[in-house]
Amino acid sequence: MPRLVRTALQPRKTPVQARSAVTVDAILEAAIQVLVDAGKERLTTTQVAYHAGVSVGTLYQYFPNKSALLQAALRRHLESVSAEVLKVCEEYRSMGLLEMGAAVVDVYIDAKMRHVKESAALYAVSSDVDGMAIAKAAAARARRSLVELFVTAKEGLRKDPELIATSVSAAMNGFARALLESKSPEREVETLRGELLALVQAYLRTCVKSPITI
Repeated sequence: MPRLVRTALQPRKTPVQARSAVTVDAILEAAIQVLVDAGKERLTTTQVAYHAGVSVGTLYQYFPNKSALLQAALRRHLESVSAEVLKVCEEYRSMGLLEMGAAVVDVYIDAKMRHVKESAALYAVSSDVDGMAIAKAAAARARRSLVELFVTAKEGLRKDPELIATSVSAAMNGFARALLESKSPEREVETLRGELLALVQAYLRTCVKSPITI
């Protein structure tokens, strides 16, 4: 992305004080709600400011334009998913590989689909706000957490943990995209969750030194 465009998407200032952080959170929540209700083309900073309970001038203190606002909302969403994956990775260290896989899949799908309309709306605008770069950064953080988790599996690994983490991440991201692009993700989420879990666990059984028995 050209430097001038990238600069235009960056927030004007980062909230430092607690009050500023609360204001930014309110603005981002309002942006997502207006995006879901009205769509990107009809979303305006005036609408967002109104729903956030702030003035347009206050909104512009943090976000120079609509694209910067949507980019920040997307970044916050993806970072929250990564944070939940990191948390479960810390909790499941030194457990069995299949337990790890099941926990990671559940947390990832829950985090992505907890507010499915919001996730779908943000996914739909991601290509307009440099979403690929944001998604890559978030995915890299989650993948590092998976590497650190899988290397502690009590069974012992016969495959490179980097390869395992990359493969599991690719499967989860692919299923998430399929859900977000479907016509009725709310109705399909549990079916695809089960399919993803079966796929990941079948793969993980091939990654240990000794066969895993159920």
